[in-house]
Amino acid sequence: MSPSSLFQFIIGFFLGVILFGAGIAGGAYFFLTNVSVTPSKHTFAEEKPSSNQSKKEVSTPENSPSKTEVEKPKPETEDLPTGAYKARVTWSTGLSLRSEANTDAERIGGVDYNAELIILSTSNDNQWQKVRIPSSGQEGWVKSGNVEKIN
Repeated sequence: MSPSSLFQFIIGFFLGVILFGAGIAGGAYFFLTNVSVTPSKHTFAEEKPSSNQSKKEVSTPENSPSKTEVEKPKPETEDLPTGAYKARVTWSTGLSLRSEANTDAERIGGVDYNAELIILSTSNDNQWQKVRIPSSGQEGWVKSGNVEKIN
């Protein structure tokens, strides 16, 4: 083996190692940057559209032209029923909203992670909680232990 062949082998070997390492580093960078992005909010099929998205006519004096404005959201100063309290969903994938307090009941909606709920009552066996979603007013049952009380 001539010295130039040996030199070519060594150069080729090191270039191969460098390219392999760069490929691994690039793949790791791509994977880690895509994993660290917060996923978009999941919308359940049973959820009703927000009433804040509707438009309404605003009454104006007859001498000025009519204008259309987007309805402004109402401040949430809802009076809670006796024994009810506000809570936030802590289950990372959200909760299924059911029509009755059992797993075989019809799924009538869903509640996302970190969404606010109003806990109305608890089932006799303490396994289920009756809730109301403040934004839509929808009521249903969720499995206990997946929310935390907020002030």
